Amino acid sequence: MAFNHLPAGVHDALTPLSVTPVTHSVPMAKNHRSDRPAPDHVSHREPGAVLGRLASGPSRASRITHTEHLPPRAGRHAVWPDRIRPEVVAAVQACGIEHPWAHQAEAAEHALDGDSVVVATGTASGKSLAYLVPVLSALLDGSQAPNGRGATALYLAPTKALAADQCRSVKELSQPLGHAVRPAVYDGDTPFEEREWIRQYGNYVLTNPDMLHRGILPSHPRWSSFLKSLRYVVIDECHTYRGVFGSHVAQVLRRLRRLCARYGSFPVFLLASATAAQPAVAARRLTGLPVVEVADDASPRGELVFALWEPPLTEMQGEKGAPVRRTATAETADLLTDLAVQGVRTVAFVRSRRGAELISVITQERLAEVDRSLARRVAAYRGGYLPEERRALERALHSGELLGLAATTALELGVDVSGLDAVLIAGYPGTRASLWQQAGRAGRSGQGALAVLIARDDPLDTFLVHHPEALFDQPVESTVLDPDNPYVLAPHLCAAAAELPLTEDDLELFGPSCADVLPQLEAAKLLRRRTKAWHWTRRERAADLTDIRGAGGRPVQVVETGTGRLLGTVDAAAAHSTVHEGAVHLHQGRTYLVRSLDLEDSVALVEQASPPYSTVARDTTAISVLETDTEIPWGEGRLCYGSVEVTNQVVSFLRRRLITGEVLGETKLDLPPRTLRTRAVWWTVTEDQLDAARITPEILGGSLHAAEHASIGMLPLFATCDRWDIGGVSIPLHPDTLLPTVFVYDGHPGGAGFAERAFHTARAWLAATREAIASCECDAGCPSCIQSPKCGNGNDPLHKRGAVRLLTELLRGAPEEKPSEAPDAGPGGHVREVPEPGAAGRPAPEAQGQPVPGTEWMPEGNPAPGTQETPDSGTQGTPDSGTAREPGSQAERIPEGKTDPGTVAGSAADPSVSAPRGPLSP
Repeated sequence: MAFNHLPAGVHDALTPLSVTPVTHSVPMAKNHRSDRPAPDHVSHREPGAVLGRLASGPSRASRITHTEHLPPRAGRHAVWPDRIRPEVVAAVQACGIEHPWAHQAEAAEHALDGDSVVVATGTASGKSLAYLVPVLSALLDGSQAPNGRGATALYLAPTKALAADQCRSVKELSQPLGHAVRPAVYDGDTPFEEREWIRQYGNYVLTNPDMLHRGILPSHPRWSSFLKSLRYVVIDECHTYRGVFGSHVAQVLRRLRRLCARYGSFPVFLLASATAAQPAVAARRLTGLPVVEVADDASPRGELVFALWEPPLTEMQGEKGAPVRRTATAETADLLTDLAVQGVRTVAFVRSRRGAELISVITQERLAEVDRSLARRVAAYRGGYLPEERRALERALHSGELLGLAATTALELGVDVSGLDAVLIAGYPGTRASLWQQAGRAGRSGQGALAVLIARDDPLDTFLVHHPEALFDQPVESTVLDPDNPYVLAPHLCAAAAELPLTEDDLELFGPSCADVLPQLEAAKLLRRRTKAWHWTRRERAADLTDIRGAGGRPVQVVETGTGRLLGTVDAAAAHSTVHEGAVHLHQGRTYLVRSLDLEDSVALVEQASPPYSTVARDTTAISVLETDTEIPWGEGRLCYGSVEVTNQVVSFLRRRLITGEVLGETKLDLPPRTLRTRAVWWTVTEDQLDAARITPEILGGSLHAAEHASIGMLPLFATCDRWDIGGVSIPLHPDTLLPTVFVYDGHPGGAGFAERAFHTARAWLAATREAIASCECDAGCPSCIQSPKCGNGNDPLHKRGAVRLLTELLRGAPEEKPSEAPDAGPGGHVREVPEPGAAGRPAPEAQGQPVPGTEWMPEGNPAPGTQETPDSGTQGTPDSGTAREPGSQAERIPEGKTDPGTVAGSAADPSVSAPRGPLSP
């Protein structure tokens, strides 16, 4: 069932299963670092030995392009501040922790002093204990109040899985404290009968930003006693709050601070982050408060062996006869099979829900050929499962019943999965921060660990496995978010006014853009000013104006026709491309065909089937320039940044044979176009530049198209975006610029800061793009450099050599990049301060020709044909990146900065307050 199997006789899935254990170091690749040698004698579970066995099959060693050995590190102890209650210190010691690490004690000291603090240390460094100890001490103090709840704390996690895991940890740690600490999870899965008890008696409430936005803040009178006593707000994994999602969460936190002040409390914010550049700057922008930084990691670390793995070329040919590598899906399934047979506990992180299902099914099939009992010890974990299914998988993983798990980002964040020996990462996850976060899931008990990054057949992954310095010799990225984005700010002003009328004093809290946005909300009759305050005017719930994860509407329910059983949900933004009529849908290893998609009722009807193919949607995109904010001469060409309107329509889908990826046919679809107004970077070239680059009219379109594909694939190396957060269009003669033009745009309304980042790092970004294309070993282009199976134009036309010459000529006129304009940690190695997205004086929505939320309009009719790399969902959620998608995969890609959405708030609005309604109509 795997994609792109090697030809008969070359397939190596089961070869390593019977090899003699390796007891010596194995040379992996030419660039193996000799200054960090592996030990000569290693035990069965040590990472070097495990990797040696994986690499011992035919042709396996040549697939490892680089091996990085990170040596173990000793820890540095300290003592807890004397203001911590002795009962709490005793409870920590009862768990086997005699003394804290130095960074834990430092963070606790700041918390006790009333300073908001961010702990930005490595995975498994004890960040949870750093904030839990001062929180538990405060709750213990508050338990002596007459009502038993003189102090409360609120914990925010980006996923349900992490909140549930933290609740288990808090209950274990606080058990010696009796009933003084009453932790409880309050999310979309919480039974209604428990919710009132939590509001009245819980003093440590664990939830997510979605539930805070839709359920808690709108019904704040019912939470008044909790908010009045709120001492601490814990924001776990705060590095995930980036882009549009992070901007929304920033405004939700400002609404929380406003209501707390109304009830007389001013909570201290305690943030935990993976290692990041300038964590205090990002935390300040997220919370709106001054934040102290604790980033000196004093915890010990076991040895980490990190291998970069490139799947081999196959004998098959892709579009236009291009060479095709074996997919990361098939390769990861092989490696997970081998590790499971060795008894190595492993999590395989996959970028898509469908990919997680496929890897699980393929691994189970192969393990069944060896030992049927092993097949039951491998499973998939992703969003879209029902709550009871997720909880059962989490229990099985914690107990050790599961030996292997194929997971989406739902399991990436902080969940304490002790005892893991290895992590497989199927494709670069989009940022170095996320890469190290996933790699850190193994070895969490201090033992050595193995991490393997398996490259996808796309430009960025290919570049990274051959340029390991871009991963291992560079710091992680800064976090980009833009709370002043008017598309983000406007619905939160409405929600805040519905919670309490907005006054002039509140405007400073929500940022300088309020003065521009409020008149537009009044004009749209969403807010009305009376005396000195603005009031919400509608009967509908203002919190339903926006989905803070940018999903773009109500999730589509996937229902089995024969039984009426709800299988799961799909984000509205992805529905057009993933559950259209005729699409193949996977759920827990079973295959279904979509019989109909009802967009009005948000329901996709499916029936179980076993088609010998998978499906992938294709779409068309048109783009127009609304306003140019900044324009820089690049020789005779121009580099520009501004506002654009993108119109996208899913027009057909391809059926691809499962084994070979061969296209079996194309079926037309009749789905409505969708419009996105956003921010973009674009560059133009003149006729003289085309002549200098020897670009004739016959190859112009293909050269631009190829450069566009590759540049989109490389941008995640320079901005904290995921490749599915951005899209692109290339046109030989654009009607607005009257020149050959390549656009790269943010896939979110109003922009997300990624295109602006691209504008500021354009020289290094496009230089890396040129190098990625030029260094690819193919002749005319392949998925590793310029092709994308998701391309709306079927990768036609493309011209590899023309793209290289065109980028060379463009870069010849590029101005020298200032150090402050270098990427966070791109190949140039410069670290720059986080730019203020929109700081160039972005006008309010009306000034951009953009409607405020609630007054959008969408043009009708088909978009003009163009040559583009099309957004994955066609609209506001997860745009395509221009990189290669595995043949047959019509997966829902999970953007970086967003966790797997199926694991978050679910039915977040509190039904006991008011049933959630759809978005407001104009």
